[in-house]
Amino acid sequence: MKNAKEFKIIECQGTPYEIGQQWGEGCQESILKVSENIFNSMMIYYQASKEEVISNAMKFFNAVQKFDPYLVEIMRGQADATGLSLEEIFTQKCFNELTFQYNNVSGLSGLCTSFAATGKATQDGKTILGQNIDFLPEAPIDLLKIHHANGLQQFVLSFSNSSEFIFSSAGIGMCANATIGKNYLSNIPVGCYLPRVMREKSIHDAMDILKQVARGLGYYHLADINGQMLGIESIHNDFEIIYPERDIMLHSNHYLTERFKEEDTAPQLQPDSYHRLDRIRSLIDKHYGHINIEIVKKILVDHDQNPYSICRHIDHKVPISSKTLASFIMVPEDGAIYIAAGNPCEYEYVRYEF
Repeated sequence: MKNAKEFKIIECQGTPYEIGQQWGEGCQESILKVSENIFNSMMIYYQASKEEVISNAMKFFNAVQKFDPYLVEIMRGQADATGLSLEEIFTQKCFNELTFQYNNVSGLSGLCTSFAATGKATQDGKTILGQNIDFLPEAPIDLLKIHHANGLQQFVLSFSNSSEFIFSSAGIGMCANATIGKNYLSNIPVGCYLPRVMREKSIHDAMDILKQVARGLGYYHLADINGQMLGIESIHNDFEIIYPERDIMLHSNHYLTERFKEEDTAPQLQPDSYHRLDRIRSLIDKHYGHINIEIVKKILVDHDQNPYSICRHIDHKVPISSKTLASFIMVPEDGAIYIAAGNPCEYEYVRYEF
């Protein structure tokens, strides 16, 4: 029998500062843990002091302030609620970029497998998208329901307060996978551009922002209530829009764009990415035209080549290993998201809706 554990929903509303305050109060334990993890690991592995790490993060601040002052106000609220400084909160948002700067590309190796399906691929023509979120087991995840003053609502799976998986009442969902190139140029941090992207009410407006700011470190696909689906891969100086094939989008942790493959670190850091993509493609193809919530749940618990499987488990033979920390399935037309609070083979999916 599966575990009935579920995430506690933190409800936030009001001004961006008030949203940040409520976020900080509800997720204080996680946010303080993230701060401790970042500064301890940077000191242990790179002899980088807290002051140095914050200084490197703050190099992004002016650009972020200009790009999304709304988010900066949320961070101010988080800081005041948790007792951390704004600089410490901002450093969390820059986690992905900092690990790259400190030559710890392996620290970015979240091992996720994602999908989106619509139209002829699904049983009823509805759009379904989702993924397993894989990373180091000590990374905290929180679930928030945010009510923005303009009427937009969001379910947010906040990952180490540095990245977010967001489902919007505008009928847009997103998936994200780490794709790591060999080079990186300073830009808006991932944790600082995804929130603005997902406050857009049109998939095309959201993708227009991603075209401007996505420059490596992540692949994203968006899918909406109207069956529109788009993805984007990027490296430090280029991007490529990915379009669905046969009403399907699939991704893991390696580049699909031919001209990006020279930059790809997946053969060294994420070699199982290739099998996971092949495996989810074969499972989706097997059920093509009949894909529904129950079938997707079974796909996301697949253990082919366990522990390096779609449903990922700790490999106790290696010193550092990732596992599935949460799994989600979004159905924009129903305004519903299903979330398992851990490996979906062990935890039940719980339905949340707007």
